[in-house]
Amino acid sequence: MRGLFKQVVLRGGEPRFGCIMATVITEKLSRLFINVRQVPQLLAPISPSTVSSSEVPKVFWKPYIHTGYRPVQQTWCYYFSTLFQQHNEAINVWTHLVAALILLLRFQQLSQRVDFGQDLHAQPLLIIIVASITYLTFSTLAHLLQAKSEFWHYSFFFMDYVGVAIYQYGSALGHYYYAIEPSWHEKIKGFYMPAAVLLAWLSCAGSCYAKYRYHQSARLLSRLCQELPSGLAYMLDISPVVHRIYTVPPSERADPALLYHKCQVLFFLIGAFFFSHPYPEKWFPGKCHFFGQSHQIFHVCLVLCTLAQIEAVVLDYESRRQIYSTLQGDLAHNFSALCLFTVTCSVLTAAYMARKVKNKLSFKEE
Repeated sequence: MRGLFKQVVLRGGEPRFGCIMATVITEKLSRLFINVRQVPQLLAPISPSTVSSSEVPKVFWKPYIHTGYRPVQQTWCYYFSTLFQQHNEAINVWTHLVAALILLLRFQQLSQRVDFGQDLHAQPLLIIIVASITYLTFSTLAHLLQAKSEFWHYSFFFMDYVGVAIYQYGSALGHYYYAIEPSWHEKIKGFYMPAAVLLAWLSCAGSCYAKYRYHQSARLLSRLCQELPSGLAYMLDISPVVHRIYTVPPSERADPALLYHKCQVLFFLIGAFFFSHPYPEKWFPGKCHFFGQSHQIFHVCLVLCTLAQIEAVVLDYESRRQIYSTLQGDLAHNFSALCLFTVTCSVLTAAYMARKVKNKLSFKEE
């Protein structure tokens, strides 16, 4: 108002306050009218086909958190249809979806020569393949459908963490059952599988809790809850493979399974780097909305790691039967029961956290 007072033209030594106030009120009312008319458009989900890459935020379709308005809800078909539209979750969705379809085809091929129903020693192979398809499918759904609402945003990512826990257990079992050397088996057989179950569940629980409890202001605590259990689980799960790589005699270094095992370790380490560090977004700010995000690179590396791992386990299943049948005996049923226990604990944990989210959102609405 002081700025307006200085710019006014005086008549008879007195400022024209009536004219000024009428003009200010008219302008504010017109702006308010325009903003009110735009509210429904602002609250509606953005169509990916109408947004340029410079306008899309790093996380596309963020849920409507801490707003005073109820967002316009779209049908599930709407979000499934975005599978064929351009947005910055498209690469994340398609990488895992394609990998899941590849593994389904691989499983169909294996079922023609592997008797998963009658061969006791084929059960761990079945578990790791199903676990891989599960985590890829859950991740696909989480990235595709998480914007349906704030509740579904949390719920789908909780489901994603369940898939990761199942995959961690499947990886631990596949390495322990098929890839392990007798000398390493003797050292870790007393604690390896129970520890694998515990760390897989802690990975799920820690990720769910970090998603529910911490936000950007507590990024360090969030990473600690999410990455520490997963890091410990990976070090345990991969130990039979690393031991075998470093102790294999020269005559067996040409084993194709070892090459696939080395590839899976390499791809995982590269993926872990991009999961923890936002490159190349930091190098090219504002240029990686649709393509080139660190999380997309992480997805690609994780897919390559999984595909290499499955091929390595299949080769070990076919070529090391004399070794693992002697070491494992008839324990395959016990390991299958542990898998069911891991799945049950993880699902119950995710369901509990989803209920906490629902109660929290209901309290906010009140």
